[in-house]
This record gives sequence, structure tokens and C-alpha cells, in this order.
Amino acid sequence: MLSKLLTFSLMIGVITGTMAQTGSRTNSFTGLPPGYWPLEKSQPIVDKTETIRLVPDVSHLSEGEREAVAKLLEVGKIFQSLFEQQRHSQALTAYRNLVQVDTRSSSSAATQNLLTLYRLNQGPIATTLDNKREVFLPVDDVKPGKNVYPWGVKKEDLDAFLSAHPEKRDSILDLRTAVRKLVLANVRHDLVTLKKYPALETLHPGLRQNLKNISRESAKTPRRPKSNVQSPTSRTDPIPDNQTLDFGFYAVPYAVAYADELVRAYSLLNEAADAVAKDDEEFARYLRNRSRDLLSNDYESGDAAWITGHFKNLNAQIGSYEVYDDELYGVKTFFSFSLLSTRRQETTALRQAMRGLQALENSLPYENHKKIREDIPVGVYDVVADFGQSRGGNTATILPNESYLARRYGRTILLRANIMREPNIFQGTSRTWEAAIAAEHKNDLSPDGNFYRTLWHEVGHYLGVDRTKDGHDLDEALQENSSAMEEMKADLVSLFVAPALRKNNYYSDLQLRSVYASGILRVLQNNKPRRDQPYNTMQLMQWNFFLENGLLSFENGKLRIHYDKYHDAVGKLLRRVLEVQHQGDKAASERFIEQYTRWDDNLHGAVAKNIRDQQRYRFRVFKYAALGE
Repeated sequence: MLSKLLTFSLMIGVITGTMAQTGSRTNSFTGLPPGYWPLEKSQPIVDKTETIRLVPDVSHLSEGEREAVAKLLEVGKIFQSLFEQQRHSQALTAYRNLVQVDTRSSSSAATQNLLTLYRLNQGPIATTLDNKREVFLPVDDVKPGKNVYPWGVKKEDLDAFLSAHPEKRDSILDLRTAVRKLVLANVRHDLVTLKKYPALETLHPGLRQNLKNISRESAKTPRRPKSNVQSPTSRTDPIPDNQTLDFGFYAVPYAVAYADELVRAYSLLNEAADAVAKDDEEFARYLRNRSRDLLSNDYESGDAAWITGHFKNLNAQIGSYEVYDDELYGVKTFFSFSLLSTRRQETTALRQAMRGLQALENSLPYENHKKIREDIPVGVYDVVADFGQSRGGNTATILPNESYLARRYGRTILLRANIMREPNIFQGTSRTWEAAIAAEHKNDLSPDGNFYRTLWHEVGHYLGVDRTKDGHDLDEALQENSSAMEEMKADLVSLFVAPALRKNNYYSDLQLRSVYASGILRVLQNNKPRRDQPYNTMQLMQWNFFLENGLLSFENGKLRIHYDKYHDAVGKLLRRVLEVQHQGDKAASERFIEQYTRWDDNLHGAVAKNIRDQQRYRFRVFKYAALGE
């Protein structure tokens, strides 16, 4: 899972230098088509957007590794396109139309701003300065199921279907299937895909026959009498509503839903493996395994090679893992791709320092402690380029998420050092800290604190509850609440184990204080969170719990930290989170969230205003030298 600063989106491909902030531009083009934000609406957001350019040192790479990098960047672009498709059915068409409008306007300030917004948000829906979501291009508004379910489907319709057809539940709610409306033309579309790519039929035995059975069943069922059949509108639901059967749904693997793109990615990954094989055989084997995973829809071979491999200069996160964008059920994964250059000396030192994880697991405030693997492969990296869901300032990752894979092979932790230690980012962080926290704590926060808290947040995902008491995955049991619970657990574990790490001389006193300070920085908000923001939701919950239990107090417009109450408050909240996860009771998780997401304008609002007033930037766009940006 991702331990992020706020995640802000970007777009596919290489955008020219004209995408820089446009505040100084004087182009007065006013001929924007209906539905396009005018300059006066886009400019305030662009003015609050900082550009960070990542230029990692890759001079040590061999010729074969450089060739592999070029191939892998092409895979990343494919994944960027897939991610945008998954999030909005009209995203790619809207972007192409925007580029045409920009060309006709001779790259006016207005259209350049909209291109910046598209990159920032990885699609046509912007987050505004008051944390609202608004379309800035002529497209449909946001849909909770995004485009991995039929566009605009209501949860109650899917719930009703699953109640009537419980045998369909596993396929409909699988983490890597696209859900379609049960329409004859949709089924035929998928059958054509299997015919086009025979390998997919081999890798998914029984799928063709199942689709044929669905096809025969749907052909016997009368359709609603509607006319003017339209062309396909999205990859997830190729035919629109006008031929839809009442409450009929089925699912196909991502490998079928996105066959053209994933078959191309398969070829490029194998070409990259060929290029790097002489220099790094284990990395090449991982790439080949992952290429097959994309077509089989089963990630075990690639994840095993990824977690247990000993790579040299390169690493890559490749696939669909995280469920944050699924606001309907919280189970569908979205595509991401990170190409990373290893900081080998730092990685070796960090792995030697991480010992004794079983003792930390046993210290957590819950029963039924599990046996864990203590040799977690952790690495320190520079980001070469990020794509899809991993774009936007992601600082660290621990994967895979599936509990059975973690039990068999462990998990891998990726720390993105050139983002975590980027000086402009820490400057902004320091300003936020000083705006919200009492002056006596001004020097408590340091880059070390953020680094180590982030590292142990990722380890925190590995520790504690990973399945409910009756053996269900947490995503399945808690659905859209699972991400908030899991991220809060990881936050709290990183703080709960800190005194033990200090006792073992892993931390100095100053580092422990800075980790604690970073834990408080983590909960601060510059706007009232939306319920669909799992990170911000769980951060607000911690803020309120810390206030309730005396760890924080609000005095003279600032927050004071009572460090003597830190460990007890964290342990008390962690115990509750672990119990909610263990019970797997979605209704209980809902009540827990409701209890601790209150917002007081005289307290939370005052702190948020202080933060906003000093912020030079609210958003960040990351650009990558490797992409020629």
C-alpha cells in the first residue's frame, strides 16, 4: 500500500515546456468550447501548483540496462493510459479533444492551464482549492465505480444482483476483473477478443465457454425497447445503456478487458528482459514472470520473483495493486508503474538495521499474533519515472497486498528517496508545521523523522491483522472502509513501535522526537476531508482521537503536543483499529469512522486556515528527466 503525502494526479506521455505555470502569459484566446474551464477558473489552481523535476543519476547503468529502461518507460506509458481509462470512461477522448483545441488556439494560456490540470489530476476532474471535485472539460461527473464497473452503475443495483446470484460474487468483486452489463453485444465483444488473442483463451480455461453460455442466456431474454444504438463508449462497458438487461452483470479479467494494451506490455517487458539479462538475470526473470502475469491475471509468479529476487541497479513496480480509486466497493485495483534506480549502499545499510520484526509484531495490542518473515526486502531508490496510480509524490510502497502472498513470500518495501528528501517538499512541510504547531515544538520536525516514520508505516502494513476472524480479506469484509482502516493501522504501528526501536538504539532521542513530530504532522488537514478520501479520513480520525485523549491540545490558535501521553494514546487507538479489522464488521467500521470524523470550524477549521494562509503551493506536478521533460 501506498504511504503517501496527498496523492495528486498526472497524465500520460511527454508534455512540452509550454505546460509550465501560466501566470505570466498574456494570450487572450477566448474561443473555448462549452464545458471548458475559462482562464479565470483554472488560474487559481495553477498558481498553487508546484513543479518538481526528478533527475536521478543513471550514469552507472550499463548499455543493456539503459536499453531496458527505454522499453520499460514505454510500458509505463501504456499503464498511464490504462489508469486514465479505469478512472473515467471519457478521459482519453477528452484529452485528445483538448489537445486539438490547444492547437487551434495556438497554445493559449487557457488551454495550457487545462493541460496542466489534466496532468495534475490524471483526467478531466479537478480537485479545487476547497477540496471539491469538479469537471473542467465537457465530460460526465465523477462516478463512484469509476470505469471498472459499468459507467454510473448504482451500488444498490449490483447488491441486488449479487443477492440474487451469489455464485457471481467472487468474479464480480475480484480485484482484477472489469464488470460489464449483461448485454449480448458486450459478450460478443469479449468473445472476439479471445479469438484475436488465442493465448488468453489458453490462460483462462473455461472463459470462452462461460461467455458462450452467457451469450445464449442473454439472447433469450427480451431487451428494453430502445432505439438509436450508439457506438461503444468505454472499454469496461463497450455498449451503452440502451441495450441493457435489467440488473444483469458479468465480469471479465483485466487481461481480456484491456487485452490490446496488456499484450503490447507483455512484448515490451520481454524485450526489456532480453536487454538486461546479461547484467541482471534475476531482474530479467522478474520481468518475464510479470509479463505473463498481466495476461494470466494471476500475479503470484511475478510477485514471488519480485519479493525474493536480488536485483542490482534497477527495480520496477508493475501491475494493478491498490484499491483507493474504487469508491463503490473498495476492491478493484488500478494500474501503476514505477521505474526505480537502486541506491545500493543505503539499501544494504537499511536491510542490516531492520532486525527483530517478530518481537515488534508480538508487542502489538491485539491477540492472535501471527508468525512473520523477518527478512523483508526493503530498498532505497531514486524514481526514474512513475505512471498511473503511483504518480504524484508517492514516497513509499509495500506490496503485494494479498495476505496469502505475504504469508508465502513476504512483501517488498520501496522507499523513494529522491521524493522523500526533495528539499522543496520539506520546505513546504516545515511551513505547514510552523503554521499549525506551537512555537515550542518548532525544531521537533526533521527530514529524518519523515523518512523513518514513512519506512515504519510500510512495515506496519506487514504487521498486525491481515485477515478477519473468519478468514476473509479485509478489502472484502470492510469494502470502501478497508483502505482507511489499513492506512491508519500502518500509521499507528509506526508510532507504537518507536519506543522499542529507541530502546534498541535504532533511533537516537532526537530521531524519536522527530518521528513523533512527523506522526502529528501526518494528521493535519488544510481542508475538511471528503468521505471518499481514505487517507485524509483516517488522518482526521487520528487528530480527533489525539485531542480526545490529551496527546494534543488547542491553545491560542495552535496545537500543543503532550509527548508524555503519546505512547498510551497511540496504543489505545491502535487496539481499536486492530479489533475492527479482526471482527471484519463493516457496520462497526462505519460507526467508528463517523465517531471520529467530526469537524469543528473553530478548531480544525482554524488550523486548516493557518496552513492554507502560509502555503505557497497546494498541489505538485512531478516531471521526469527520463521522459525528456
